[in-house]
Amino acid sequence: MLEHERVLAASGVAHAAGIKPGMRRGGVLMLLPDAQVHERAPPLEADALGAVALALLQYTPLVAEAEEATLLMDVGASLRLFGGVRALCRRVRADVRALGFSAALACAPTARGAWLLARAGAGRALGMPSLLRRLDGLPLTLAPPARPFDAWFDGIGCATLGQLRRLPRPGLQRRCGRELLDLVDAAYGLVPELHAWIVPPETFHARLELFDRIEHADLLLEGCKRLLLQLTGWLCARQLAVERITLRLEHERGRVARPPTSIEVALAEPTWRDEHLVRLLKERLGKLVLEAPAIGLALDVLQTQPMAPPNASLFPEPGGTEDDRMRMLELLAARLGPDNVLQPLPNADYRPEQANAWVPLQDTLRAAARHAGMPPDMASLPRPTWLLAKPIALLVRDHRPFYGSPLRMASAPERIEAGWWNGPETRDYFIAEGQDHTLYWVYRERLGVEEGEPRWFLHGLFG
Repeated sequence: MLEHERVLAASGVAHAAGIKPGMRRGGVLMLLPDAQVHERAPPLEADALGAVALALLQYTPLVAEAEEATLLMDVGASLRLFGGVRALCRRVRADVRALGFSAALACAPTARGAWLLARAGAGRALGMPSLLRRLDGLPLTLAPPARPFDAWFDGIGCATLGQLRRLPRPGLQRRCGRELLDLVDAAYGLVPELHAWIVPPETFHARLELFDRIEHADLLLEGCKRLLLQLTGWLCARQLAVERITLRLEHERGRVARPPTSIEVALAEPTWRDEHLVRLLKERLGKLVLEAPAIGLALDVLQTQPMAPPNASLFPEPGGTEDDRMRMLELLAARLGPDNVLQPLPNADYRPEQANAWVPLQDTLRAAARHAGMPPDMASLPRPTWLLAKPIALLVRDHRPFYGSPLRMASAPERIEAGWWNGPETRDYFIAEGQDHTLYWVYRERLGVEEGEPRWFLHGLFG
């Protein structure tokens, strides 16, 4: 399959006036005085082709650059994944259009065959018989090695690739060289093809020069989508999922230079797709007030981890997966502010009132790594649904704690001794049952028991 980004040398009006590719500026203005002539910028064209290639790596790791601003893609192993060749072509065309370019797409069993079909705008040839028929009717001058000999071919009445194949090969090789025969043989599937596949860089950095000064941050979203498309291709090619990215909004340079405005996005769940990142950046940009117009965008990846395959459940949970829940929380954090969306996080502490903390969503991953030493047995111990903010001292009647009615101990004690570094706590916790069969979580202080009657406290209620 071939994706081809083509720079048109002349518009339809210019072509009607007799202007042809390769003409000098003076000749163009003589034929069409009102013509607008634009100089090509090879470095910018190379950057654009590289950006398209990086984005297309999400469909196959086998992408190669070819002559005349062309990209070759081997998608034989990807067709089933993306729903067939037609669906894949639609996605490729949409992505190229989203990057700001137009494309001529073609598909064929051979790379050179697809290249020639795309140059001619001849569409798809999904089988070798169809490819042979289409190639035979294509103009000979589509092949770059044949163009220097255009006048000679015209003189002998050879105008198509099919007519070229009927010429004697020894004489054709002496006249035009081996390169032309190699291209034709590769297009017709007579010889194997070798390509230098693009290797994605170790780190990701993409930059986009804006067409004008942008004063409102929400108008930058389309440019961000172009950068995220490249990020998606890079992540898929490297088999990585992103955890943190930074978007930099570049401002004026020179005497009125200002430092770039940075927007950092930290994800609770790593992702390699751009849809969720687009939603997060849309919320962040919608609340941002630019202090100076933006003239460029740059996207960098700060943290990644190996891509984890999706875990398909035999019986999916109602209401979506855990990843869906985390994406919803991240979207709320981007909309309401990170300090307004909190998530409970366990702490490595045996004391119940210290064993949980409410932290901003973006801090949960870092805090989870910091508290990875949580004792493994704590998750298996019974804990109440509702933990009181402050324990309530209980009355003691007949040596039994009293809360509305005498409480009967319904479990063995769980001894907790912790907090020696900031106030030690020594307690024996019980599950207690009242006369109405309500279950309570109570504890008995062990400090000072020898001095008198132990003190009892209510610390939680079971659902």
